[in-house]
Amino acid sequence: MRMLPVHPDLAGLFPWGGLRRGSTVSVHGSTSLLLALLAAPTAGDSWAAVVGMPDLGVLAAAELGVVVERLALVRHPGADLPTVIAALLDGMDLVVTPRGRLTDAQTRRLSARARHRGAVLLTVDPWPGADLELRCAQAQWHGLGDGCGRLARREVTIQAHGRGAAARPTRAALQLPATGGTIAAREPEADLIPLTRPPVQHPTEIDPSAAGGPFADHHLLARHLDPVDHRHSGLALVPHAVGAGAE
Repeated sequence: MRMLPVHPDLAGLFPWGGLRRGSTVSVHGSTSLLLALLAAPTAGDSWAAVVGMPDLGVLAAAELGVVVERLALVRHPGADLPTVIAALLDGMDLVVTPRGRLTDAQTRRLSARARHRGAVLLTVDPWPGADLELRCAQAQWHGLGDGCGRLARREVTIQAHGRGAAARPTRAALQLPATGGTIAAREPEADLIPLTRPPVQHPTEIDPSAAGGPFADHHLLARHLDPVDHRHSGLALVPHAVGAGAE
């Protein structure tokens, strides 16, 4: 099989309709998107490996549909990172790695290795010669109330551009994650929270007894959150009067 499947709502980003074996795909700005690309292949009979990403959340991966029984983690590959990636490309269907300290010459050799072995190389950050680049261009959160509540879903716009058949830019408007933690097409209308920094009071002027307490500036909080950076896909916030915390 020369193609690995992707979620139907992601298929339009790929000129081949899925992850073409032997290709290198670079993902920018969203670990959620990176994990979502592993979901459909691992739900079949494909195996994936993640190298050099020690903070990756396995629970977050599972919530996005990744079958973690077919996911190998090499959190600390050591000094010989190119050799570790090359060995995994020999035996895995998909290999995920950050660019890190790899030189341009090493990235080219690893992409050539993926082509020769028929594996898919998924990379974080810019990667010279990538066949396709996916970039999270816009993101908006939905779900927080007036200083309390739960982040329910994130609405994003994904842009795709690459070489050859992927030279024509495309985009997709998605919920990533959707309510329930997976992926879905964007709803036409939603009460969204823009990820921009609004004007805030000086800390000495904030009234702790005001509604919403210390989390009244939930816009600023949402700006820094990607659900895969946490053990759960949402963050529960409660007013200061009953104790602030996260689930």
